[in-house]
Amino acid sequence: MSATLQAAAVFVNDRPHPLAGPTALEGLLEGLGLAQGKGVAAAVNGHVVPRSAWGERMLSPNDRVLVIRATQGG
Repeated sequence: MSATLQAAAVFVNDRPHPLAGPTALEGLLEGLGLAQGKGVAAAVNGHVVPRSAWGERMLSPNDRVLVIRATQGG
């Protein structure tokens, strides 16, 4: 992986995702098809970000984003 990609990427569940420029958590989750889903929680660098703050939480290169989706079943 090139240094350029690493410098301009965040890590979502430990996988690199490039940043195309200033990106809010909500924009990242929309791009992943997760922003509208129910039962989705997100944390950035180990801190839970409430859904109401997703649009305001800007991401920086090398941020670690953890996305959890609740599922039904047993």
